[in-house]
Amino acid sequence: MQVPQQVLLEHQDVLAHCRRCPRMQSTPVIGNPVVSRVLLVGQAPGPKEPALGRPFAWTAGKMMFKWFASIGLDEEQVRGRVYMAAVCRCFPGKRPTGGDRVPDPDEVANCASWLDAEFAINEPTLVIPVGKLAIQQFMPVDKLDAVVGKLHRGTRNGVSFDLAPLPHPSGASTWQYTEPGKTLLRQALALIAAHPAWKCVKAEGTGRKGKTKDAK
Repeated sequence: MQVPQQVLLEHQDVLAHCRRCPRMQSTPVIGNPVVSRVLLVGQAPGPKEPALGRPFAWTAGKMMFKWFASIGLDEEQVRGRVYMAAVCRCFPGKRPTGGDRVPDPDEVANCASWLDAEFAINEPTLVIPVGKLAIQQFMPVDKLDAVVGKLHRGTRNGVSFDLAPLPHPSGASTWQYTEPGKTLLRQALALIAAHPAWKCVKAEGTGRKGKTKDAK
């Protein structure tokens, strides 16, 4: 029987060669092959990430890692202890009017099987969707005010977990800087910090080989 680490490495090797979506403007951007009980789900890479070869590698990522540093893990630790996935793994390109294009429903559907597989491999107990598109993969959302700052229950591909939504850390959004967003973001980070799975990855050293079994 293969260990999860080997299964994840094989999964990422196949994912790296995915070319299902002809409108996408890059090849897949993939996080470190870390088997973790904490799974972070972003929306899609920006224009800088494909060249840099890692998710959340530019301005939005800097802000997100500041949030996580405030609850005990810096960028290197997050990348080494939390599995970083996304709704879509390739850069969608720019909109004619400016800004990044939102992935189309067929592109989201094309990429869903990769995320399903990562749930099966990691069996996360804490999932952190970042941004409205990511949150919508797990629950209906109209306004961020209704979902951020609360812990929800979710299920995907037979795996049940706690869901702690976060706003997208884009500089184009002011939601997290004004009320009630400012307070709700603090509440969301406090819920993540208090979760057993987050406490478990905080306690780990770097270079771990597999998931921690007691992070329920």
